[in-house]
Amino acid sequence: MTTPQPHPVLILNGPNLGRLGSREPEIYGSATMADIETACTALGASLGLIVDVRQTDDEAELIGWIHEAADRRVAVVLNPAAFTHYSYALRDALAMRTAPLVEVHLSNPAAREAFRHTSVVSAVADGTIAGFGPQSYELALRAVARLLAR
Repeated sequence: MTTPQPHPVLILNGPNLGRLGSREPEIYGSATMADIETACTALGASLGLIVDVRQTDDEAELIGWIHEAADRRVAVVLNPAAFTHYSYALRDALAMRTAPLVEVHLSNPAAREAFRHTSVVSAVADGTIAGFGPQSYELALRAVARLLAR
């Protein structure tokens, strides 16, 4: 009997998320991106996923990673941060995806300022998980694992 090969998953993070831990902790909590990466890597391994966590403040770099994922047929967990609300370039890149995509937010955008209520990403994602702090990423990884098992 052959052992199933682990699936790679990119966890991509947009602008200002590299500042987690010090950035508005009353909204985003005290966990750092390194904390999230550690938790996601461990959970991913238990789910048969090889997790690669990346963060950028650069829209072009983020889009390049999305193209890479599409070309490699790699699942993506994406926290687009501020790009969520206005980056049609990101949305168009995501529309070319070839594997599962789950949108993630630490806070609940629907409970925040009105400009955060619209996501240009949601329409091209398999689903969105928001408002559970760092656990949002863990829930997204579990969703990706189930989508890949189909």
